[in-house]
Amino acid sequence: MNVILIVIPILALGLLGVAFAVLLGFSNRAFQVHMDPKIEQVLGALPGSNCGACGFPGCLGLAEAIAAGKAEANGCVAGGNATAQKIADILGVSLTPKKEVVAFVACRAGRSTAKMNFAYEGVMNCQSANVLFGGDKACRWGCLGLGSCERACPFDAIHVNADGVSVVDREKCTSCAKCVAACPRKLIDMVPKGQDVLVACKNLDRGRKAKDVCPIACTACKICEKNCPEDAIHVIDNLAVIDYVKCTQCGICVQKCPQASIISVSGKVEVVKKEPEAVEA
Repeated sequence: MNVILIVIPILALGLLGVAFAVLLGFSNRAFQVHMDPKIEQVLGALPGSNCGACGFPGCLGLAEAIAAGKAEANGCVAGGNATAQKIADILGVSLTPKKEVVAFVACRAGRSTAKMNFAYEGVMNCQSANVLFGGDKACRWGCLGLGSCERACPFDAIHVNADGVSVVDREKCTSCAKCVAACPRKLIDMVPKGQDVLVACKNLDRGRKAKDVCPIACTACKICEKNCPEDAIHVIDNLAVIDYVKCTQCGICVQKCPQASIISVSGKVEVVKKEPEAVEA
């Protein structure tokens, strides 16, 4: 009798399980949403990072927009030109490659170099530190080094180094610009991927005032401007600014800058000496 009392509930539960499984299977077939094959193909070509840098809600949102003609084939920022070309092939359209960009942190003065005002012990993010007296660095444009950009990056492409300055891994950077939005100091710029000569400073003070808060700050001395053979660098609002279209990356500004504010991120840029022009007789 006791066995029957145990077996009957087990059988009943088993039958109910089978019935529900059949019902779920039927419902899945009956109410299945069929995706446009073109959307499936485009979605398969996307990286699947769902970073949102394209302006759409994830990769599926972008794939739907591309298939509907509401977004371009090169709409995926993270995928770059390689992904754009795959999508263009799927759609059967021609594609003009975009000039690829990467993030660059325009500061290299860590805690061992920059002048510090106090020891910060608050919430460990740059936004909070920036609100509190503008952060612990005397330079109000310097990297706070608390990793807000690092945490915002979905590709593990930016990290705070041992000296408290954020550094971008150019090989991993997909130009999603999440770090740009996360930096309260507006220190991170998107620069051409092949541009190695860059100004690693954002300080808008002039001369002694800039140097007092950071020994490697741009002091607006204009030595770079005077020595550039291509007229590709000018001091604007007390800060050296490079025109990437004109810049040939000859490296003269890197060599001449007395503050070492202009750097070569690859370390491969060599100074190119121009041959003197021949004088006609």
